[in-house]
Amino acid sequence: VTLSHLRGKTVVLVFFPLAWTPIWTGQIPSYEALRETFAGLDVQVLGISVDHIPCLEAWAESLGGINYPLLSDFWPHGKIAKKYGVLIERFGKSERAIFILDKEGVVRYIDIHDIDEQPDNEVLLAELKKIIPHAEDKLKHLYEGETTSNEDVVMYCTPWCPDCRKARQWLKDHNVEFSEIDISTNLRAARQVRSWGDGYQITPVFDIKGEIVVDFDKPRLEKLLG
Repeated sequence: VTLSHLRGKTVVLVFFPLAWTPIWTGQIPSYEALRETFAGLDVQVLGISVDHIPCLEAWAESLGGINYPLLSDFWPHGKIAKKYGVLIERFGKSERAIFILDKEGVVRYIDIHDIDEQPDNEVLLAELKKIIPHAEDKLKHLYEGETTSNEDVVMYCTPWCPDCRKARQWLKDHNVEFSEIDISTNLRAARQVRSWGDGYQITPVFDIKGEIVVDFDKPRLEKLLG
């Protein structure tokens, strides 16, 4: 994969430290969830880490499939991360970092993020609006979703979150009627979830008749649901 072959597209180059770890397991699928939106903006997402190819293939499969390229910076180890100034040499892995390159290949945005915190996709989309004409019109649908429902139990979740899957099955096993709001494509709801999580995007979150439960806290759920 070469950037020269992607001239004419806006490129989002995402360095992530390692596969199989919880935070990146949330970050990488979040771009897959927005795949059609990125395609409409003529944006190409590239993920890159120091993991070897079989590791990335197995990880992508475990996430339900990733359709954009996950690139291996395995050997020479971390060579590309070092060129971009984001290799943490003492640990042999990269920073969590995002680079946006415009259609001419010019770097227009850099985010060297806290390695233990998932970057906010709303910030990424705001940066894309700055460099892609009419992007705002093409992103409106992400801000138009409902942030609640008429059900007594509402679960805010993502399709890939392991705890969301467990919680979904737990609710079904306990015959609890509930509705789901997918925060990966509903940015208004994602914003609400971050406010409940003190700035962190934690899933699942439950609204049970106005009582908010952050994370899959079974004892509290059992107490509220009787």
